Amino acid sequence: MSSSKAAGKPGLYVQYGCGWCAPEGWLNYDASFTLKWERIPLAGLFTKNSQRFPANAKIGDIVSGLPVPEESCQGVYASHVLEHLTLEDFHKAIRNTFRILRAGGIFRLVVPDLEYCAREYIARLDRGMTNSSSQFMRDINMGYERREKGLVPLARKLLGDLNPHLWMWDEISMIEALAQHGFRQIRRCAFGDCEDAAFAQVESAGRFENALAIEARR
Repeated sequence: MSSSKAAGKPGLYVQYGCGWCAPEGWLNYDASFTLKWERIPLAGLFTKNSQRFPANAKIGDIVSGLPVPEESCQGVYASHVLEHLTLEDFHKAIRNTFRILRAGGIFRLVVPDLEYCAREYIARLDRGMTNSSSQFMRDINMGYERREKGLVPLARKLLGDLNPHLWMWDEISMIEALAQHGFRQIRRCAFGDCEDAAFAQVESAGRFENALAIEARR
């Protein structure tokens, strides 16, 4: 879709990695195996999860590309998703995010803040806490405390119960990565400070706590 055609239509709002937050008015996508399992006829009946994906949550992976026209989105949102991607897949995701945004469209993201975790780690070291390194590993959700074997742990991993972080970001590195893919007006943002009121439908204050939130425009 050309920029001129996109400009003449109302912009779409897309959230990827939506989890259980799927407000009307947004196209909500998630790539988890759990969602795919729930959408298999009858198979979802055997899911023991206490919470199910909303009916309007769609299966879609930003890494491989969402079924959304190019330059069609006024807003895109991703909360605590990008840290679960490898560095290579992260760049694919950002490239695809840029592709679906229209000129001037807003992208807001939230990820764990590596700098915050690192400063907390150093502060614990300075206080002489002996478990500082272990707590740091738990804070960044990287590494495994034990290796579980068998079908049950494998099923838990597939269903999203075990979902470690694969790459972490601080403000400097995230801004640089977004700029590399053509984003502009990149800034650190806070909960509720977007000029586009539509983002209030997807944002949650708790997701911003001790986290890195960035807003950028195409």
